[in-house]
Amino acid sequence: MAIPDYQTTMLPLLRFAGDNQEHRFRDAVQTLADEFDLTEKERKELLPSGQQAIFNNRVGWARLYLVKAGLLEATRRGYFKITEQGHKALTQKPERIDKKFLMQIPDFVKAWESIKGKRKPEKAESVPSETTPEESLESAYQELHDGLASELLQTVKQCPPEFFERLVVDVLIKMGYGGSRKEAGQAVGKTSDGGIDGIIKEDKLGLDIIYIQAKRWEGTVGRPDVQKFAGALQGQRARKGIFITTSNFTKDALNYVENIETKIILIDGQRLAELMIAYNVGANTTAIYEVKKMDSDYFIDE
Repeated sequence: MAIPDYQTTMLPLLRFAGDNQEHRFRDAVQTLADEFDLTEKERKELLPSGQQAIFNNRVGWARLYLVKAGLLEATRRGYFKITEQGHKALTQKPERIDKKFLMQIPDFVKAWESIKGKRKPEKAESVPSETTPEESLESAYQELHDGLASELLQTVKQCPPEFFERLVVDVLIKMGYGGSRKEAGQAVGKTSDGGIDGIIKEDKLGLDIIYIQAKRWEGTVGRPDVQKFAGALQGQRARKGIFITTSNFTKDALNYVENIETKIILIDGQRLAELMIAYNVGANTTAIYEVKKMDSDYFIDE
């Protein structure tokens, strides 16, 4: 049979996890390939980029959407298991689980709106035929980008605190801060002074210093935490600070930093993932597609 699309693999993947056990992703791919009776050639068929098997890619997208919907949860890198909500979905005995089905789940709608920057969620159906090829291409690119950001953030949340500190250093250095990595690495995570996790040079010459608060929060960061950081900066007579978290900030916290003299930049989990993508930290380019158009000037007689 033909290789099934990612939405077709959603229900079989959820059923596979229905035994309440923690499962390895590669085992799920193997089991589903057997279930769909894929040939060896179909299992090994690669994407146009040649970087990944098509079926592995599609099962990966199915897992990502089910995690967004709260039907599966990522337990650790490369592993997942079913949730209570996932069991409830199976008890409904659906004939198919796809984006249209998931749009009935509040958690999925909320996650979809968040990752799309609170834009109106797309319809569960494929891109309408009346859209231009350029629009279809851009939509596909954006979905890939958003999926990568979500995957990066989920992985960062599972990493040890020490790794998160190194990640922050790598992002800031790629952005042009910190001088050398050795200097930045010695600074971040070493001060432990009144809510300050580290310091880093604003430029390679060290003409100014930026103070950093970088922690993996699960809940929303409110004004009290940000205000405590601001107070620590005042204690150091510092003018600039960066507050980085894997979660997000309350509106009150965002308003607070807009109305104080000290310059504090708040970087939430979504923005951190975007910076990681932009500066190739934990992400790399797998394929480049050139889009060309006719050069009308070439055909104009001089």
